[in-house]
Amino acid sequence: MIGGGQLARMTQEAALALGVGLRVLAAGPSDSAARGGGDIWWGAHDDPDAVAAFAQGCAVVTFDHEHVPAPILAALVDSGMAVRPNPAALAHAQDKVHMRTAISAADVPGPAWGVVGSAGELSTFADAHGWPVVLKVSRGGYDGRGVWVVDSPDAAAAVMKDNPRAPGIEWLVEEYVPFTRELAAQVVRSPSGQAAAYPVVRTVQTDGICTEVVAPCPSLSDEHAMAAQQVALRVAEALDVVGMLTVELFDTPGGVLVNELAMRPHNSGHWSIEGAVTSQFENHLRAVLDLPLGSPAARAPFTVMVNVLGGRHPDMYRAYRHVMARDPGLKVHMYGKDVRPGRKIGHVTVCGADLDALLARAHHAADYLTGVIDE
Repeated sequence: MIGGGQLARMTQEAALALGVGLRVLAAGPSDSAARGGGDIWWGAHDDPDAVAAFAQGCAVVTFDHEHVPAPILAALVDSGMAVRPNPAALAHAQDKVHMRTAISAADVPGPAWGVVGSAGELSTFADAHGWPVVLKVSRGGYDGRGVWVVDSPDAAAAVMKDNPRAPGIEWLVEEYVPFTRELAAQVVRSPSGQAAAYPVVRTVQTDGICTEVVAPCPSLSDEHAMAAQQVALRVAEALDVVGMLTVELFDTPGGVLVNELAMRPHNSGHWSIEGAVTSQFENHLRAVLDLPLGSPAARAPFTVMVNVLGGRHPDMYRAYRHVMARDPGLKVHMYGKDVRPGRKIGHVTVCGADLDALLARAHHAADYLTGVIDE
């Protein structure tokens, strides 16, 4: 697995349970997966020599992020290495314009969009689709970075001036979608074509960062949930995705619209460690190794996952006694990351039938761990 973040760290646990040897390419000893031990190699994901050496002797190469440059991936394939998801599929998660082009061609529902080179071109788009609009960089943005909601030509011009594009990056403009809630539909697909769909979840974003997930999405009809799952399965097949695919969706009165894609385990699926028969991390490994997939079925009526973001206290361990004693049914996952304000450093999960109580329990624990509350 190229990338040593928390996704690789949680995949390590699944690999141990399966008896699968997992080698991780980490940037340095402070990476989450590196602190978890095991077969760790040091190197940069954009260093061709480091990646080539790392991949030697592996059966399959996969990823915990989408940022490996395309020429490095192509070199791996040319050397005979199995890369899953393959570079052609992964390109859709690396470049938002490429993704929009492909899902439009596959007749998958999404917001109106266009590529613009100036504030004037953006204004022409907005005149046709309404203000405000969403302006994005085509590559490199995540957790709200590289995304702006602009409500005038002057605001668009200011964003473009203050954020000069690097070579190969385009400005993508999308219509602003007045959604009722945000959903995520996760599916997993193997090279032999087997696929499975997880329950559709409700996600809550705060300042562009996912802070809460409820699985399954409450008050979502079976028909509506199935439509979202079918969209994700269509995307997986159309783009030939192998492994986990997360399709982030806007839920609107007219149906679901595709917002973003991720071709790896994803924050919206962390609930599955305790809440599903087979976690997203185990199923990602099963898929890329072309093993039979595990059941994605939920184990409880509801599972709530709340992210723990860096706050005022650098030492999370000091809060364990209170959190664990207060709620023995709560599961705490910490990523071994240095604490910085707003940084994802862990998550908490609770399962049960009373959704209001689950939300209160999970948010209390996350807030206590970060020092927002002290009782």
